[in-house]
Amino acid sequence: MRRYDIVIAGGGIVGLSLALALKRTMQGALSVCLIDSPNPREDDRAFAFSAGSVRMFKVLGLWEAIEPDAQPIHDMVITDSRLEDPVRPVFLTFGGEATPGEPFAHMIPEQAVIAALDEAVAASGIERIPGRIASARPEAGSSLVTLSDGSQCRALLVIASDGAKSRLREDAGIGWINWSYEQSGIVATIGHEREHNGQAEEHFLPSGPFAMLPLTGNRFAMVWSETTDLARLVLQRSDADILAEIEKRVGLRLGELTLLSRPRAYPLGFGLARRFGGERLALVGDAAHLMHPIAGQGLNFGLRDVAALAEIITDHALLGLDLGDTLVIEAYEHARRADTVAILSVTDALNRLFSNHAMPLRLLRDLGLGVVDRLPSIKSRLIREAAAINPHLPRLMRGESLPGF
Repeated sequence: MRRYDIVIAGGGIVGLSLALALKRTMQGALSVCLIDSPNPREDDRAFAFSAGSVRMFKVLGLWEAIEPDAQPIHDMVITDSRLEDPVRPVFLTFGGEATPGEPFAHMIPEQAVIAALDEAVAASGIERIPGRIASARPEAGSSLVTLSDGSQCRALLVIASDGAKSRLREDAGIGWINWSYEQSGIVATIGHEREHNGQAEEHFLPSGPFAMLPLTGNRFAMVWSETTDLARLVLQRSDADILAEIEKRVGLRLGELTLLSRPRAYPLGFGLARRFGGERLALVGDAAHLMHPIAGQGLNFGLRDVAALAEIITDHALLGLDLGDTLVIEAYEHARRADTVAILSVTDALNRLFSNHAMPLRLLRDLGLGVVDRLPSIKSRLIREAAAINPHLPRLMRGESLPGF
């Protein structure tokens, strides 16, 4: 029976990043096994990666491969209107840099990040087993991991990066606070005639936010939040009809639009694990928390989990301590709980505040946006928080190496 220091369930961006970070520390002394589905990835989504996440990619040696597909976001424009309004006044703008020469975020296609991670993981000597974990049973000194094909191995610590419907979280009896927003995020890549100049736009409409996020070339990633019932009807329409609806929301600034990918819809909801770990088990990414994309922070907070847990495991390994000990889980919970609850509360409140037709609330929120737009100190702080520029963040998020890199 094979024995590992760490077994990670799930091979998305979060799971792959954590496996690589742990293998690169301590001159590769930690044995890491990644167990994930061999199914091909066909997702064409793109994500906004904060400056902190980009710093971590640089430390992990990924940025050179990712950078050609990365579009810096130079500024952000926010409007609040109804679809039939003839004018969309701008209530809030974000611009500038997180630090001199460093954009506060980059838009990067998911496939570009996954490809760079796959290559780096393959070159690092991480053992990668296709399949899924059927169970992880804590025993004295280790956890007995059983795979779906019946094979078994042992690990000091099992890390669940297996999504919002985490089997490992459920089997460990960790509660999951969740609700649906009765919304779906319709995503697609849109081509356009005129240059976007690195400007992102988010229009707050009564049914939910409509975001246009710049990609390399004359393209943008669309994230269209709509009621679930209407989203289902939208996807049943022809490409020409869908494009006509998109044009109503985008306007004429970018010229003629084209659909570069067939739109897909993803359900939107709130989720928070009551604990971020159990006996010889830690939860990261969507297995620990699920948030609305209104602030573009979901994946970035998963990467913060990676940075925090990698640092904690490394510190304990250097002291020769048991990596599955309750001290590791407690330190990780302490590092990530408050930060995560705060952003979940903010994104939930923002979605409820902006996704409605109530005129009094609309006037109140527009007044608030206008006040923030006129206070440079508050805007600067918001930008730094969104960019993950904070001296209290884990070392990888600050662009600092862990021991043994």
